[in-house]
Amino acid sequence: MSVLILALAAGAVTGLALGALGGGGSVLTVPALIYLLGFTPSAATTASLVIVTVTSATALSAHARQGTVRWRAGALFAAAGLIPAALGGAVSGRLPPALLTGAFSLIAGLAAFRMLRPAADGPGAAPAGTGRITGTGAGLGAVTGVLGVGGGFLAVPALVNVVGLRMRAAVGTSLLVITANSLAALLARAGTAQSLDWAVVAPFAGAAVLGAWDGKRLAARVSGGTLQRIFAWALLAVAGLMLLDVVL
Repeated sequence: MSVLILALAAGAVTGLALGALGGGGSVLTVPALIYLLGFTPSAATTASLVIVTVTSATALSAHARQGTVRWRAGALFAAAGLIPAALGGAVSGRLPPALLTGAFSLIAGLAAFRMLRPAADGPGAAPAGTGRITGTGAGLGAVTGVLGVGGGFLAVPALVNVVGLRMRAAVGTSLLVITANSLAALLARAGTAQSLDWAVVAPFAGAAVLGAWDGKRLAARVSGGTLQRIFAWALLAVAGLMLLDVVL
């Protein structure tokens, strides 16, 4: 199978997961780039930031039209993560490949377990203090910068439990946070982005954007809980294989 077809297929699956689940699908991007398309861990995290930025920005525009983005709360949360995201992006290229792969497998496993837990659809918790909000936003930014993941599986519960948003608003607002953090981390890696194989990254990103629209339609036909469980178990298997690759 040609590299172009693999890139299109991987991008479509990633976008489908993002569109159907509203967060967490971008965790598939890095392992797909490493194990299917032959990227190094460092190059994969940089390429993932490109793909996550484009896909999240596209999805953000759709949620903004639906009125589910809380701009003020999202801007405060995102602003706290910009510097950690940029620092994480600058540091990531200097970390050993095995460390990056191992850390990513742990984050992917965390995402899978988080998805297997039932999500609350009711009102969010009472908003926390500014210090806790900025601390949580900074932590998410650092994860995005180092590992190249959007972090929707972390951002959504944080926006519900720390900022106090309802679930639907948290999903839309998380896209603002993800887009800002991913862009900041990508700018910190501007020098390494030039060496990416754009013949692979561009079709991957394009297929992810188109797949996200199909994912939204799929979510309207299939139970969200069923989709989330299937994706979570698949992600858990990917995390296990990546961890084995590091150990062995």
